[in-house]
Amino acid sequence: MSGISESEFEKVADVELRRLIDALDELGDEIDPELQMGVLSILFEDGTKFVVNSHRAARQIWMAADRRAWHFDYREGRWLTSSDDELWSSLTAVLASKLGSDVSLAAS
Repeated sequence: MSGISESEFEKVADVELRRLIDALDELGDEIDPELQMGVLSILFEDGTKFVVNSHRAARQIWMAADRRAWHFDYREGRWLTSSDDELWSSLTAVLASKLGSDVSLAAS
């Protein structure tokens, strides 16, 4: 579990999910991102769904995509897994793989 308080987690997780949806909205019509109550759903034309959500009890952001799952802790101002995979780069990689093209997510 992350060493930040629950209230601090809620603030930083909410900001991160909002930054992600803003970046995803810039990708165009190939995906349909939606953020509701701490759950960011990314829908594809073929019906596939990726999910990025805040998990308050664990104080982590979780991502599920392509039959895989990641759990990101907030450390040193970034969201990282225990093996140091970073949230934005991980999401970019799975999106690029799914879409079959380069993807660039610009953080706002």
